[in-house]
Amino acid sequence: MTTTSERVSETLSRQVSKVSQSVFDGSRLRVVLLVDVYDGAQQQFLEAYEQLCNQVASVPGHVSDQLCQSIENPSQWLITSEWESAPPFLAWVNSEEHVRMVQPLHSCVRDTRSLRFHIVRETGGEAAGSTRAAQRRLQAQPRIGDGVIRHALTFTVKPGSEREVAKILANYASPEARVDANTQLCRTSLFMHGNRVVRAIEVRGDLLAALRHVARQPEIRAVEEAINPYLEQERDLNDQESARVFFTRAALPAVHHVTADELHDGERHALYYPAKPGDGMRLAELLAQHDEAAAEDPASPVLRSTIFQRDDVVVRLVDVRGTGGADPALPEFAQAGELKKLLYGAAVRMDLITDRRSPDA
Repeated sequence: MTTTSERVSETLSRQVSKVSQSVFDGSRLRVVLLVDVYDGAQQQFLEAYEQLCNQVASVPGHVSDQLCQSIENPSQWLITSEWESAPPFLAWVNSEEHVRMVQPLHSCVRDTRSLRFHIVRETGGEAAGSTRAAQRRLQAQPRIGDGVIRHALTFTVKPGSEREVAKILANYASPEARVDANTQLCRTSLFMHGNRVVRAIEVRGDLLAALRHVARQPEIRAVEEAINPYLEQERDLNDQESARVFFTRAALPAVHHVTADELHDGERHALYYPAKPGDGMRLAELLAQHDEAAAEDPASPVLRSTIFQRDDVVVRLVDVRGTGGADPALPEFAQAGELKKLLYGAAVRMDLITDRRSPDA
């Protein structure tokens, strides 16, 4: 029986709830792309960019962009773009249309790094005016995070190979968690439902550095090579372009994260929501609203929740308190009726294949 003091303690522990990541606040978005161009390919890069720029201008939600070249190193370029909000940008950057658009850039670019920022404050220009509409398009207040970056990958394997793939993915040797002085792998959780695989990753520090570190580890290369024959989308990890296209399509970005309790660990579940074509972002937004409300409710079993979304694939990763209060795949809340209308089939709980933490995470 729960005592009064225990209930008070539990309530206080849940008052630290916070949204540390979200694309759904309506704020304008600034995207920064750092580009390292091969020596001598600057003109080719400029021509490819101009072609891309003309295509991007017609994408819904796009406002403007700039192309800048370093005054110190002509191989270093910077592309900045502004979007009305994050959802239209994510819908475009995660689409097959984007994969085709950026294809001409690959032959002249050595490396890229993409950064995305909500605009919190600004000075000067028409957009910084005092109108109520303009103010609503700025992030209202800074979010407070926990230092962890969350990302996921998803891909499908050939029907009939699920058992063999699960065995391979469950029995790999964990890579070295420490990437460098500032970056560390914290946790990797791997789930399957049918022939769909979802690998969720938590990192402190630099996500890109962590992903590259993992990809270079021999134990991880061995696993990736072992599952290659079973993948529905073929890839050659020894071919840079083939690997790049595969992992671009496999990326499943986190669009929302809320923490209700930082002090306790729970049981981890992944829930898969197949959305109807074009409805993935709205479905993810409804789930985010539900989990924000749950984070404020001391009676809710949800300790942490991350929503991942790409196109019509939506995955909800939840840590819940205890084994008896596992969060339902289709939560009961005010907008559950709308959520059901957005689903293509039923929401399902995925099977946990492996869940590994680094010892000092």
